[in-house]
Amino acid sequence: MLKSFRYLQTGLAPLGGLVVICTAATQLSGCVVRAAVAVPAPPPPPRVYVAPPPPAPVVDAEVQASEPPPPLPQYEQPACPVEGYLWTPGYWAWGVGGYYWVPGTWVAPPRVGLLWTPGYWGFVGGVYSFHAGYWGPHVGFYGGVSYGFGYTGVGFAGGRWVGGAFAYNQSVTNINVTVVHNTYNETVVNNVTVNRVSYNGGAAGTVATPTAQERMAAQEQHVAATPAQHQHMQQAAANPALLARNNGGRPAIAATPHPGAFNAPGVVGAHGAAPSQANKPAVANRGYGAPAGAHPQPASGNGKPPASNPNVAKSHPKQPAQKKPAEKERHEGETAQR
Repeated sequence: MLKSFRYLQTGLAPLGGLVVICTAATQLSGCVVRAAVAVPAPPPPPRVYVAPPPPAPVVDAEVQASEPPPPLPQYEQPACPVEGYLWTPGYWAWGVGGYYWVPGTWVAPPRVGLLWTPGYWGFVGGVYSFHAGYWGPHVGFYGGVSYGFGYTGVGFAGGRWVGGAFAYNQSVTNINVTVVHNTYNETVVNNVTVNRVSYNGGAAGTVATPTAQERMAAQEQHVAATPAQHQHMQQAAANPALLARNNGGRPAIAATPHPGAFNAPGVVGAHGAAPSQANKPAVANRGYGAPAGAHPQPASGNGKPPASNPNVAKSHPKQPAQKKPAEKERHEGETAQR
């Protein structure tokens, strides 16, 4: 029995070796197969540069009115408070209570080299639509409205950028040379009718159309009004005294030296507005958009210099003593009649 088992073990030994060889071959074969079917990782896709979308252009404010804006008020320009500030003229805006005045003011531009194109009202299709102002490398079309102080209706003559500094034209802007040193003098010739019309189109509006230069400026990259300008406008909208129906078109706050500085020294009132010491300008031009250096006279309620009062002499303390000759003459006359 033991011998038979040995014979069986001896006979099965080669078979076991064959099983081991087959198993190894199978494993090796499996390795080969796996190596043959392995798929390499795909290469990364090529990096394609996608340019960011261009900034959204400045969109005109969706503001419309069924009635024309009032005439532009006449006012003096406050002196430029800081070198580098640019003048933005005042204008009539439309709100819940009707038209209200947004005072003109000196503001800091968004960056060097930009100029301000004022907003304007245009009469089209039976309604008055407001075209919002914007910053750009050139001044564009603003309806031919003569805002004064360099904005003659076409372009801007109040100053220009020279390198990284702004130079001010003293012939049309109010500049204190102790504060601002980069100035020049250049005569400005108006090629449009100077009046107080505040809108374009219609029977009584300006008849200006964009020039070739203004059409080119409209295609340039623009920058919307700065946050300081928006705050300035919102503050004006919240002030009942600036409503046209309350001030009769003559706002007591017609211009400010800084955005939103409605109660600061240097605030200017319109000609004919109620006098206010807080609104008295430190330095002002004479007339609407007149050159700097002239001395304006105080305005009365009708916009004219106050006339002399003929009764002032009667309030003199010595006046009662002057009545004696008149009384003596009256008594002498009575005596003669008797």
